[in-house]
Amino acid sequence: MRPVLKLTSCLCLLTVCCSLTLPVLGEEKSRWEHKKNYEKMIVEPTLPVATDVPDRILLSWKQDPARSFSVTWRSKAGADAVAEIAPAETGPQFVKQARLIPGETSPLKTNLGTVHMHAATFEDLKPNTLYVYRVGSRRTVPLSKADQEDVEPLTAEYAWSEWIQYRTAQESEGDVVAPVSFVYVGDAQNDVKSHWSRLIRESYRDAPRMTFMLHAGDLVNHGNHDQEWGEWFYAGSGIFSAIPQLAVPGNHEYARDPFAEKPEGEESLPKTLSRRWGQRFEFPDNGPKGSTENIFYVDVQGVRIIGLDSNREIEAQTEWLKKVLSNNPNRWTILTHHHPIYSSSVKRDNPELRKTWQRLYEKYHVDLVLQGHDHSYGRTGPISLQLSRQLETEENVATGLRVADQSGGPVYVVSVSGPKMYELKQYPAEAIQTDPFRRRTQGKQLYQVITVEQDRLVYQAKTVTGKLYDQFTITKDKAGKNVFEDQAPPVEE
Repeated sequence: MRPVLKLTSCLCLLTVCCSLTLPVLGEEKSRWEHKKNYEKMIVEPTLPVATDVPDRILLSWKQDPARSFSVTWRSKAGADAVAEIAPAETGPQFVKQARLIPGETSPLKTNLGTVHMHAATFEDLKPNTLYVYRVGSRRTVPLSKADQEDVEPLTAEYAWSEWIQYRTAQESEGDVVAPVSFVYVGDAQNDVKSHWSRLIRESYRDAPRMTFMLHAGDLVNHGNHDQEWGEWFYAGSGIFSAIPQLAVPGNHEYARDPFAEKPEGEESLPKTLSRRWGQRFEFPDNGPKGSTENIFYVDVQGVRIIGLDSNREIEAQTEWLKKVLSNNPNRWTILTHHHPIYSSSVKRDNPELRKTWQRLYEKYHVDLVLQGHDHSYGRTGPISLQLSRQLETEENVATGLRVADQSGGPVYVVSVSGPKMYELKQYPAEAIQTDPFRRRTQGKQLYQVITVEQDRLVYQAKTVTGKLYDQFTITKDKAGKNVFEDQAPPVEE
């Protein structure tokens, strides 16, 4: 009879447990019901913890993408760091050809304690060549004597990442020698691990051979909160170390630094760019004086990508931008900054950007401007300033903006990839021609796949489920004049 008693007890226990967790039949509300689309998720303690083993590895470009690439990573307290690289082979024998280079190490104070950030740049590489690399941090906890005897000296001294593959870009003097394909995303910002993970991974499944990935600001909600960066890297695990990442700061990358000294005469600390930005991202040091890898440009296979910081010093960046746009040998030009030229959401407008940067975009034939900030989606057709009558109003209304497809003006996009959503700005029905957008939506998480060829740019916006929401093509003739073709699919009710 003992087995029967055990079964009876288990059934009773199961009944009690289920009565505690499952809603009663017919009950309208449950205390487990989600009451909003996203919430402030608790960050598990495993995410922010640093050890000797390299983690949060990120690949980017600091120099020529055809002949170099850079990597950053972190560890707990390593005094120094190194990296190895070798041409990829079909088997593990490539390790015998590995070249060791030193890394740069600097401490980073965070709200969860001090960690060490490391950076290394691989130089003198061959264009369009597949390499394998790994990064190492000096051990602070030594291996046992038995383990030390069983491994190579480098492994005894350093804790290592896995070997990671990456192909260098093709060399170009301005022409698109090979298609450039990249994923662009707007604000991730909130509940990154919970909600953004599926989007960034879906984008990778969609375009696994992309040339790079572009983030238009507000990567996290609090730029100095280490646990939020832990979520960001958790979401992009395995992606960020294998595909170059480009990013510009949003307003949420600016915060008051609790470890900074208060400026003399000031009552409170000013908001400054997250202290980890310059340690986290290795971007070209070609921005205006005083910039810290928040303003830059990079040329990739005939495409010039320009990153601006729309949070500060607009005028100072304008002079630099003129030089970068006027001295540009590339076939295509794409700009990115966080705050949009034309806002898609309510109570948002950036007239200063239209007064300064937009005029340069038209003058120097910028093709595409990629933005974030508004937590909704909006995409214009080509907009030529020469046909607009008025650009400066609080309602962000510019008359005469429904221009011909052959106007050659830039196309502007605002997008969002995270779960935080805002309502769309409404335009009066009787003045619909003042709406600069041809495609708009709210409440959708989106990623964009953009492919650039010598004479054609194809843009696709897709939902987090991978469904096509928007599309257009720009065709460029030999003289550099653009023809725009709107290919957006019908809107589903």
